[in-house]
Amino acid sequence: MDHMQPSNMAQQEYKMLSDKMFTYKGTVLTLSDNYDLTPEYIDNLVDFETKDDDVFVVTFPKSGTVWTQRIMTLIYAEDFPDKADQITYDQMPWLEYRITGRDYNTRPSPRLFCSHLLQPLMPKMLQRKGKVIYVMRNPKDVMVSYFHFSNNMNHLDSSESFDEMLEKFFTGCMCMFGHKKRSRKLSVVVKICEFVGKNLSDAAIDKVVETATFKHMKKDPLANYEFLSLTVTDRPKGLFLRKGTVGDWKNSLTVAQSECFDSVYQERMKDVPLNVVWDISELQG
Repeated sequence: MDHMQPSNMAQQEYKMLSDKMFTYKGTVLTLSDNYDLTPEYIDNLVDFETKDDDVFVVTFPKSGTVWTQRIMTLIYAEDFPDKADQITYDQMPWLEYRITGRDYNTRPSPRLFCSHLLQPLMPKMLQRKGKVIYVMRNPKDVMVSYFHFSNNMNHLDSSESFDEMLEKFFTGCMCMFGHKKRSRKLSVVVKICEFVGKNLSDAAIDKVVETATFKHMKKDPLANYEFLSLTVTDRPKGLFLRKGTVGDWKNSLTVAQSECFDSVYQERMKDVPLNVVWDISELQG
């Protein structure tokens, strides 16, 4: 693969991490011949013109992105009945990973997008037009999920151990490329519909909830990316949806690794005025 050659102005903020990944303005991205992914394209996204009915799902990698994408495409299914058989990321494409030759400005409204980009790189018009749904997940579960994900994707740098993964996680060397009980899912879908202004019937909401269960999505080729070839992954089936559980990190990290993670997390989050509850037992209590 020929590496891109950024302009002189972008060169100082552009750095190759490996033959598969590069970092630009604090964001780690993966190289691909299929996307218009250059520093210039990323820079231009700040001026991307958003619309009032645009919806952006923004996440850190492995934080429930595919699950939320599928929920959104199901909520908007009646708007695009002719696209019902399209895979999820065609219905709700990645803002930064635009397939070469495609023009997002010509997408029919309402437009759905996903992104892993940091806030300074997102379209500035989002402050006035469009809606953003930000999804968070226990960072320990994120790290464990990314460990398995990156070890099965040929275009990502893999890790041989969780100690190595911890180091990558703490230093940000991860490419920017979970399910609960039904009652909570129903609540989530209802809140999303209210937020984006979609007035779905009770039957339609129930259908979204049922289709978005982990059990169903594991069998859903539109959401589970089963079509991926061995040039992309070593394990095409079940790749994006592994377990869908909360707290699975406890089955992977040692006590020492968990305590190391807690120490770094507490230091870096000490000035953030958020009280985030990650343990599902606390949520249910």
